[in-house]
Amino acid sequence: MERAVPHAVPLGQMEVFQALQRLHMTIFSQSVSPCGKFLAAGNNYGQIAIFSLSAALSSEAKEESKKPVVTFQAHDGPVYSMVSTDRHLLSAGDGEVKSWLWAEILKKKEYGGCKELWRRQPPYRTSLEVPEINALLLVPKENSLILAGGDCQLHTMDLETGAFTRALRGHTDYIHCLALRERSPEVLSGGEDGAVRLWGKLVTHPLAPPILHAHHHFPHAGTTETRHLLPGLGEALCLASTTFARFPSPVLTPDCPPYPPQILSAGQGRCVNQWQLSGELKAQVPGSSPGLLSLSLNQQPAAPECKVLTAAGNSCRVDVFTNLGYRAFSLSF
Repeated sequence: MERAVPHAVPLGQMEVFQALQRLHMTIFSQSVSPCGKFLAAGNNYGQIAIFSLSAALSSEAKEESKKPVVTFQAHDGPVYSMVSTDRHLLSAGDGEVKSWLWAEILKKKEYGGCKELWRRQPPYRTSLEVPEINALLLVPKENSLILAGGDCQLHTMDLETGAFTRALRGHTDYIHCLALRERSPEVLSGGEDGAVRLWGKLVTHPLAPPILHAHHHFPHAGTTETRHLLPGLGEALCLASTTFARFPSPVLTPDCPPYPPQILSAGQGRCVNQWQLSGELKAQVPGSSPGLLSLSLNQQPAAPECKVLTAAGNSCRVDVFTNLGYRAFSLSF
């Protein structure tokens, strides 16, 4: 695994090394800071870069404003998933999850200056098993974190004690995505086995059959995998080998019908796709990466001026969409 630029390398060779890293870079994960003004992006070299969305979106923004304000080595292998709490950035790679304090991250201005607060590894079946952790999900009502990935299980961790409290088994292949129904709370998991599972109140058995029988095919979403649209389950689109995000709806009351939702998906191909719940393709907006692996929708109410969609994948660029009609600009790792 390629790592950070080695020490004692002549300047010319260092520039070539960095250029090759950017050429072969893949950005797997993103997470917005609690204040909504910064974006973290994790790549295949184990690095996390912090971008200032407020600076990049400013009317006085320059090219330098679209580069990281902090970059640090977080994992030995790829940073497959990230999520933010009110104070922490949680990142996951091969077999473990780490915690970083946002306040400390934003104080650092040079490479390698950030130190992890803690690290945890789920109880895998053998000591030799080091599966990637593809998805992280916060469950605020339980103050817990759910991890899922290459071992085909959902692991629940108590954020207060750091203890792993349960393992949910049912998938027969890699788990790629997790979603939360906050009112229940219930968790949805989508895996490479083609199954979407619904877990009620985080018990150890699924409340629904392995595949919910309400399928809509999306022929242009970018992969050949089967798509599973879950009607009535929070408008979540679970895709076996693509990424997804949910377009935000207004705050709802029991007497207020929901705003017609849209679904954003991405995968193999440059486009972010907009879907109606009927399965009709509404629009395709091209980005700069040949394949997209991560979508992030900044919904932090503390920074409405930074409400953007960001998309990243098989390149060193993070595309920024100020509306869903076009790509406004790109951040560069």
